[in-house]
Amino acid sequence: AVDKKLAEKASRLLEKLVCLCQQPKMQLKNSPPYLLELVPETYQHFHLVLGNYELRSEALWENEYFRVYVENLYSKVKQTTRLFKEGKEKMFEEGSTYRRNLTKLSLIFSHMLAEVKALFPRGVYEGATYRVTKVEAADFWNRAFGNESIVRWDVFSKQLKMIHSFDVGLEAMALKSTIDLTCNDHISVFEFDIFTRLFQPWKTLLKNWNMLAVTHPGYTAFLTYDEVKERLQMYSKKPGSYIFRLSCTRMGQWAIGYVTADGSILQTIPHSKPLFLALIEGFKEGFYLYPDGRNINPDLTSLVEPSRQDHIMVSQEQYELYCEMGSTFQLCKICTENDKDVKIEPCGHLMCSLCLTSWLESDGHTCPFCRCEIKGTETIVVDPFDPTNESSTISKVTSMSEDDDDDD
Repeated sequence: AVDKKLAEKASRLLEKLVCLCQQPKMQLKNSPPYLLELVPETYQHFHLVLGNYELRSEALWENEYFRVYVENLYSKVKQTTRLFKEGKEKMFEEGSTYRRNLTKLSLIFSHMLAEVKALFPRGVYEGATYRVTKVEAADFWNRAFGNESIVRWDVFSKQLKMIHSFDVGLEAMALKSTIDLTCNDHISVFEFDIFTRLFQPWKTLLKNWNMLAVTHPGYTAFLTYDEVKERLQMYSKKPGSYIFRLSCTRMGQWAIGYVTADGSILQTIPHSKPLFLALIEGFKEGFYLYPDGRNINPDLTSLVEPSRQDHIMVSQEQYELYCEMGSTFQLCKICTENDKDVKIEPCGHLMCSLCLTSWLESDGHTCPFCRCEIKGTETIVVDPFDPTNESSTISKVTSMSEDDDDDD
């Protein structure tokens, strides 16, 4: 079959690419995205998938996502090897256009690997049950595309336009370049999940995107950790200068690079809040003042909505259960001191923000209760059950996976 031949060609080119990157003169920096790790990992995962479906290869080649992935993998590896052929000695010069193009392709390979690992975890397809983090975004995808894990850009944009309007032409092209992280003219459920986490909340999704990516001078596309440091070096004598980029190691999160008061350059990943809130707070605190060194900082306060917090109603059953245990539903189970005020996404477990911050700072990337990956968080308020109010017995109970059993 043509698909299998393409897979074999892609494998051979991946092996060739490793050899090209291993040339001593390349002197690739061992920091993300690092091609000498990405390419072998891509090769290994690719062959893990092929091996798992060896006895049922028809099912694999009928999988729309995998077909698109293989075509794109072959295309991108071929493009990269061609870059070496055309660049020749220029490939060994760090500041050359060829090296910059190689860095951009490295980021695309990084996105492709994250995507295929998310949709084929352990080499087995689970794209049909992939969980989109934000509830409203998940509802949109399910209504529009069911259990499809990838759709063509034109199909996707037509459906999105029904909910969030945008202009055809330049705006549509800019939107596609932001969402299509793997640059294959398709949008996967993984890419959609990343985009809706980056530009949350859903209600003002494209307004957020316009103000944070299209018009904001601090936004940088396809930049690495090292390139951010290099770029901010120009503003080392201008503390408060900053730029932000998509994190390639923590997909769906932002990395903000900024110049400190002593001229140092730091990069941070804001947790538990949308980017615009982090930028607004950072501006007030004097950290993020000059986007890409410019003197005018965009006003993002129009993106802040009053009382966006979700309210979780405690039911009579939950109230009675916790009374028997000598506790309350709203009390954080980890510290047993503070009330729960954060919901982990997508699993829905609740805890207090102090415990969540400590957990994330200790390098915990999975929910402490169920070990599901933490892809996002929402600020919430738990409304206690009032036994003196009869009407509260018929209060609406938000459906959650917060069952507070004793498993950790």
